[in-house]
Amino acid sequence: MSLTRFIKFLIIVMLLPAFVHAEADKEFIVMIDPGHGGKDAGALGLKTNEKSINLAVSKKLRNLLNSKMKDAKVEMTRDGDYFVTLKERPDMANRKHADIFVSIHANSVDKKSPLHNTICGSAVYTLGLRKSDTNLSLAMRENGVIKLEPDYTTTYAGFDPSSAESYIAFEMMQHSNIDQSIALAEAVQNELVRTAGRKNHGVRQEPFWVLVGTTMPAILVELDFICNPAMEKFMASEQGQDKLALAIYKGIERYRRNSTRAKGKVTPTMTEIRQAEDRNAERNQQKEEKSSRKESREASRTKADKDRATAGDEIIYKVQFLTSPTPLKKNDSRLKGLKDVDYYKDGKTCKYTTGAFRNQADASARLKQVKKLFPDAFVIKTRDGKRIK
Repeated sequence: MSLTRFIKFLIIVMLLPAFVHAEADKEFIVMIDPGHGGKDAGALGLKTNEKSINLAVSKKLRNLLNSKMKDAKVEMTRDGDYFVTLKERPDMANRKHADIFVSIHANSVDKKSPLHNTICGSAVYTLGLRKSDTNLSLAMRENGVIKLEPDYTTTYAGFDPSSAESYIAFEMMQHSNIDQSIALAEAVQNELVRTAGRKNHGVRQEPFWVLVGTTMPAILVELDFICNPAMEKFMASEQGQDKLALAIYKGIERYRRNSTRAKGKVTPTMTEIRQAEDRNAERNQQKEEKSSRKESREASRTKADKDRATAGDEIIYKVQFLTSPTPLKKNDSRLKGLKDVDYYKDGKTCKYTTGAFRNQADASARLKQVKKLFPDAFVIKTRDGKRIK
């Protein structure tokens, strides 16, 4: 297994141009991916298996989208009991120019685990890497289907799903749709708890191969634990499958509703949103001040300046530049040496900001500086430490 060859492959994936929405009134394309299938049964329960549950819930989700979301077009990586490779699944989504990718699975733990018959709960994953043996074992199990393919080391550029060394390269991945993927994951997970009554295991990031090659917001849903007989019975039942499918549908619908344009059109890409925000900021800056301010004035703004920007009912403008699933240390390299850094929680996600300004013009001046380090940075409004949308 060549780690160097695999790293080169990941670099090519990172350089793939992300799909850009063509027109605002295009169909909303959802690619549903029922995990496993055919010779790959997935995790096993006492009476059924993962591939059957995944397909049943996926078909019910397809029916809901077709009947309730009038502009949705639903595609599926499989609609029967047959084998589809991990590489083919995201490739299908890319070819169909899908707006979102939803991979559906059922979870399990080793038979030797004392929790084998009692563990329960759902979780939704986006692409990433958590450095723990427990989390890595889940990714290894889901990615292990690769070994059912002939000459898989060639197809997957030397990636070995059972080698911890292969997963080191995943830390290089910069998912271009990470914010949208997390937003979609949070919406779906909240509904799995609220609508389907699942125990909340939260939104997580793992190195699932099926999410690597997607050029759109992508999530992997673990419905519940098939190794728990009670949870298996629920997932295998018509009532349980109806609730799970409805929960995922509601999550998708909420994700769209929260990120649609004022006229109800399909969401633009994050790049388009941020470009629009930048243009608006520039217009406001021109109206509010006739002469430009020197960039060094804002670069030298100290923490004392921030403290003078009182909270309460006053609107404070900040520059948001980074998101993270967990809080970062002050000297974390991902902050790239930025000073005057703060963060706020949006669901399970930490969103990092710099600066605190009483007017948008000052925030826009800081934005120009921050964009040199974080091209996707943008200005947000806050009141009493909370973002105003």
